[in-house]
Amino acid sequence: MPTIASLAAIVLFVMAGNWQHRRMNEKEALQAQSRAALAAAPTALPADVADWRAWRFRPVIVTGRFDAARQILIDNKVHRGSAGFDVVAPLALADGRVVLVDRGWTAVGRTRATLPELPPPQGIVTIHGRVDIPAGHYLELGVGAAPTGALWEHLDPARFAAATGLAVLPIVVLALDAPVDDHLARDWALPDAGIETHLSYMLQWYTFAAMAAGLWLWFTLRPYLLRRVRRPIDEQGS
Repeated sequence: MPTIASLAAIVLFVMAGNWQHRRMNEKEALQAQSRAALAAAPTALPADVADWRAWRFRPVIVTGRFDAARQILIDNKVHRGSAGFDVVAPLALADGRVVLVDRGWTAVGRTRATLPELPPPQGIVTIHGRVDIPAGHYLELGVGAAPTGALWEHLDPARFAAATGLAVLPIVVLALDAPVDDHLARDWALPDAGIETHLSYMLQWYTFAAMAAGLWLWFTLRPYLLRRVRRPIDEQGS
């Protein structure tokens, strides 16, 4: 039974370590893709895209008019240790499409009861930005009903479209260069790939496997070794 239990533990620990190793390789590949996308030349927002995941992190240039009436604030955003909001407004493009633009971050005022008033620029504007795809799964308080006011907990293009009636694209453009919004912070960080975490867990599981194998060897061979040591002593005594 100890041998079977040790073998099962070793197999389990090695499988867990191998899974962490695969995840680490996947994250490294994703990181390489994101760096390659960021290095690409800015281009106009493409049309008829079946899978926007291939365009994540790509620099784009969008031109259109902001819809100030449907601008929202994304709550609980932290910038350099300060709490605040991301200011997001739909931008109507010349070809009829509408895309959400994260104009940047602003700090919370003296009280949360009064939201900051940051109307988007009027007229035709050109935004240099980066394509992002908001997470589709998130934890939210309440029963899941779409927000009715300007303050939202999460940025979800699908829920925004359902709440406002605007058929927005399933992406968000993170504004990088918008001189008219210089009062907003826009130093967007890339998502943490977590490669170091997977490496740490991988080494941890492999260490557990080695410990299980070592303990099995110790408790299995120890009685045999003790008998080998005692036999010459007993023979000398006799």
